Amino acid sequence: MATAIPEALTVPEVMAALRMSRSKVYDLIRAKTLISFTEGRCRRIAVDSLADYIRTKTEESRS
Repeated sequence: MATAIPEALTVPEVMAALRMSRSKVYDLIRAKTLISFTEGRCRRIAVDSLADYIRTKTEESRS
């Protein structure tokens, strides 16, 4: 059985993907640099939002 690719990630999953601390990920969320949403008490980050953040940071480093 194939596993589906998630469309929304948890904060710990984003922490692992970016190799950043929990507080740094929440700083990015507060600054609206990394767009997130909540469902109930759960904070989620769309995979597209994470990809946009990485793309933006990569483009900035090339400049």
